[in-house]
Amino acid sequence: MEGCLMSFPRYPTYKASGVEWLGEVPAHWEVKKFKYSLCLMTEKTDRRANPVALENIESWTGRFIITETEFQGDGVAFNAGDILFGKLRPYLAKVYQADSPGEAVGDFLVLRPNASIVSHFSQYQMLNRDFIDIVDGSTFGSKMPRASWEFVGGLKLSLPPLDEQTAIAGFLDRETAKIDALVAEQQRLVELLKEKRQAVISHAVTKGLNPAAPMKPSGIAWLGDIPSHWAVKPLQFLTDPKRQIMYGIVLPGPDVGDGIPVLKGGNVKPSRMNLDSMARTTPEIEAPYARARLKTGDLVYAIRGTIGDCEIVPAEMEGSNITQDVARVAIHGDNCLRWARWALLSSAVREELACGSLGAAVRGVNIYDLKKVLIPTPPVEEQKQISFYLDAETAKFDVLTAEAQRAIELLQERRSALISAAVTGKIDVRNIKVKETA
Repeated sequence: MEGCLMSFPRYPTYKASGVEWLGEVPAHWEVKKFKYSLCLMTEKTDRRANPVALENIESWTGRFIITETEFQGDGVAFNAGDILFGKLRPYLAKVYQADSPGEAVGDFLVLRPNASIVSHFSQYQMLNRDFIDIVDGSTFGSKMPRASWEFVGGLKLSLPPLDEQTAIAGFLDRETAKIDALVAEQQRLVELLKEKRQAVISHAVTKGLNPAAPMKPSGIAWLGDIPSHWAVKPLQFLTDPKRQIMYGIVLPGPDVGDGIPVLKGGNVKPSRMNLDSMARTTPEIEAPYARARLKTGDLVYAIRGTIGDCEIVPAEMEGSNITQDVARVAIHGDNCLRWARWALLSSAVREELACGSLGAAVRGVNIYDLKKVLIPTPPVEEQKQISFYLDAETAKFDVLTAEAQRAIELLQERRSALISAAVTGKIDVRNIKVKETA
């Protein structure tokens, strides 16, 4: 990302900061410990007018997100201009500048800037990826690693004069807003591609590939008309009668490292359908669930968590087992395996199964419902044609989606690089606004 900063000027003179990760800083800037610019607030309060929890803060942007979180217990009072810094390791990049008084509920450091620092500049200092990395390396605790104020407050940061702090914060507001708008465009494109991809799948597996084919009522409200030569069959009628649709191990226990591989619901994804990504359980735990073992070419369907994910079992996973979050679907050899996967991934089938999961204490698909779900079923040769078509068409969408995702990553890298460079003085933005409006 250094190339994207070449267009910005540097300060005339620099000096050594004495801090390895800061490097050189502008000659007229100070370098001082964070605690000399911000004070840790610890006053407890139960005011509920403006509660803020970790889930309310978007990582890396500091934007407030409205949620329906129910708050319990006392929090720490904050005033307008205070900075809320998520101190748990996964949430260090949640940095919020309060615009009104309220209550920080959860694992925050509530920091109040003094007269030596501009609050918004301080927020950007804490959104500097280098700063986050340093704090991350200091976190302690085995279950919920967190940062301490003793460490954070003792970090030395570069501190420009107040007018420069204001100029830097204003520059970053303008530049990050432009980048965020471009990111939002790419995110909308990703969602549009996802919707179009899903529409192509659903149309092919419910209406076929021949637009001139005569149609007939399926007799199913959510399915509508289907080609007249197709049948509608419960999923269990498409499977091997000797290997019924079932879930697996209820309590697989802790990962034993060299035991029997177990596929969890979160692993039913192309990138995680491999032995390296799987947990392992003991032979003693696995043995009672031997009937749920996987064979090459089985389908696995996520029935809890990311409901509806469906993948084909690769050869390396032969003999592995599954948890209660996954259903094994052994498609009978009289049907095309890849077509069956596309059918289960179609919106019509997924939505029908999802309807049965609503209202349950633990949201998930019931095995009985999965067995009974109706699948529009063409002749086998047509199944193959549909699967070849969808393999090719979805591949095109996947390439475009990957390109958009990469564009998002590059934009976010540029955003981080700009923040880091500006708050550490690697670029001089004092006159950028004047040049833009000249």
